Amino acid sequence: MEQAPILVHRISPTGGRRVVIRIRGIDTVLGVAHSDADLIEFLRRLGVPDPDELVLGDSEAIAWQGGRPHLYQETGDP
Repeated sequence: MEQAPILVHRISPTGGRRVVIRIRGIDTVLGVAHSDADLIEFLRRLGVPDPDELVLGDSEAIAWQGGRPHLYQETGDP
């Protein structure tokens, strides 16, 4: 099975998730997303059609690593 072309890494200790895209076998870091809006913007800048639907839908093109999708900082005590 082929790996998803967009990888959203686990949450960093300071918050946010590194976003990587794989194109033709080469991984490129797009940046650190602190929200779905950041992730959508990274993809929009690449010219991805309908990036909001890609991020907010249940797409197999995005692999969320280590933690729940759409969560960008660890939840602590209230």
